Amino acid sequence: MQLKQYYLGCLAHASYMIADEDSKTAAVVDPQRDIEQYLKDAEAHGWTIKHVFLTHFHADFLAGHIELREKTGANIYLGAKAEAEYAFTPLKEDDVVEFGNVRLKILETPGHTPEGISILVYDLENDDRDPYAVLTGDTLFIGDVGRPDLLASIGVTADELAEMLYDSLTNKLMKLPDATLVYPAHGAGSLCGKNLSDETVSTIGEQKKYNYALQPMSKEEFMNIVRADQPDAPEYFVYDAIKNREERSSLEETMKQSMNGLSLEEVLRLRNQGAQVVDVRDGIDFDAGHLSGALNVGLHGKYATWAGSLLSHDEPIIVIAEEGGEEEAVMRLGRIGFDNVAGYLKGGVGTLDSHPEMTQSVERITAPALKEKLDSSADVLVLDVRSPQERESGLIEDSLSVPLNQLRDRIDDVPRHQPVVVHCAGGYRSAIAVSILQQNGFEDVMDLVGGFKAWEASQLPIQTPA
Repeated sequence: MQLKQYYLGCLAHASYMIADEDSKTAAVVDPQRDIEQYLKDAEAHGWTIKHVFLTHFHADFLAGHIELREKTGANIYLGAKAEAEYAFTPLKEDDVVEFGNVRLKILETPGHTPEGISILVYDLENDDRDPYAVLTGDTLFIGDVGRPDLLASIGVTADELAEMLYDSLTNKLMKLPDATLVYPAHGAGSLCGKNLSDETVSTIGEQKKYNYALQPMSKEEFMNIVRADQPDAPEYFVYDAIKNREERSSLEETMKQSMNGLSLEEVLRLRNQGAQVVDVRDGIDFDAGHLSGALNVGLHGKYATWAGSLLSHDEPIIVIAEEGGEEEAVMRLGRIGFDNVAGYLKGGVGTLDSHPEMTQSVERITAPALKEKLDSSADVLVLDVRSPQERESGLIEDSLSVPLNQLRDRIDDVPRHQPVVVHCAGGYRSAIAVSILQQNGFEDVMDLVGGFKAWEASQLPIQTPA
């Protein structure tokens, strides 16, 4: 038996391929939508991918089950409580899919979602009694458990899901042998939980010792602790959870439609008709000069999270990227189900060199220079777009707190009569925030270089919230 983990850092997402060398059969669990790596590895080893499993309807990405079915003819498997438009094999408690020396046995483990399953992996050549590993989906993470409050499952309340989660963990997963390896579907950085570890594999025994949610407690105590302090879920989560139930086009098909090189004139025409323009360059390059009204979401950051939160899946999207980066930007939008890309600016931002009247820029200010402005009684507003939890560790005195995910809705909270200096932790989100302010008519905005970390590193005064 071979078990390989594939970890996609930008989505903090883990998928798996389990293969049997004797029968040359493979199964893929919770695949990402761009499936080339699974196909490449299967071909290299002479395996045939015959099975594809979803542990649940994922909310933070569009899974690659349709793509694998189209390319390999693999059968799709879902939990017995799942409802989907495409054909699939429903799996209930103790159902088994077996090939060669591999046995995959199902545990129904609802809680993050009603249809959630975990998959016990047996290496029959070595041990047909105890499982080698358990693929826990979003039920059990390393250091955390799946949140029950995403509202991705219509008609089920967070309380009901939290009760299911407690039962799934207490009566099923925690009763597995301590040596059983735990392979979850997400790691640190995912918004499917609040305390996920950087580790991508553990054991049941280790989790029973160190996972806060697996400590002895009543069901009521558990429900309270897992619902507390969960991060805000991006807008696109419910959309993706629904899309993962639907029959749809493959990523390959949508990419063919989206990879259109557009002239500047075509971009302007589409923008004037309501298309969204997203500039995916780094913040420093965006600040130096960009098409007026463009939204900045840099590829080298939490691109999927912020693109999914700030772009609409109902209106066309136009991408502006460094030349050669357009395909990656479009593909990564496709990973989260945003197939509404109309094209990209052919030639990149360089096509604007002869059209300065169409561009905007953003002044960048260092932490010491900002301190000088504040000390000179300059009429400057400091806008902090970090989360409330981040501000608990320190803030710039008199700064206005508007978390980035709330900025559009709270734009009227930001005064227009004075210069605004925007900061986040390190500079990625502040560039996004500046672009939103400019979209809303703010003219005198500045971006704090290096964010709050630079302010700290400069040993400037930090206020601790009361």
